[in-house]
Amino acid sequence: MKIIKREGFTLIEVLLVIAILAILAAIVIIAINPAKQFGEAQNADRRSDVSSILNAVQQYAIDNQGSYPSDIPWGEECLIDGTDICRSEMSCDGVSLDDLITNEKYLTEIPTDPTISSYELTGYKIFMNTAGRIGVCAPGAYGDYQITIVQ
Repeated sequence: MKIIKREGFTLIEVLLVIAILAILAAIVIIAINPAKQFGEAQNADRRSDVSSILNAVQQYAIDNQGSYPSDIPWGEECLIDGTDICRSEMSCDGVSLDDLITNEKYLTEIPTDPTISSYELTGYKIFMNTAGRIGVCAPGAYGDYQITIVQ
């Protein structure tokens, strides 16, 4: 009688390798956390937008003897007292900063929050504190972060 020797892996061995690979993949996905990375990338965009808006408002004030492009409300904290910034050429209950994009002198367009779905609002707020300093914030920031810049 001739013994036939078969080469290959058993079903148990294949399942064990698949289970190990699945565990390693889960560990890598948890370590990378794509949702967190995406949220932090959006926060970087928000910080850039807030800074751009604030710099444009300040430059406008310098060029116009200290007057600002719109009636900016008074307050102490942007997230509470700030007023929404309207999208360009839109009317809303917020502040219009269309003077900043006239002839693209200060901005080419008013930046909008990456996750905003409003047709009228940008997702950013602006205010002036009692010391006369302008602040811009992003209320929709990812996580527990507060993105507020006051100059």
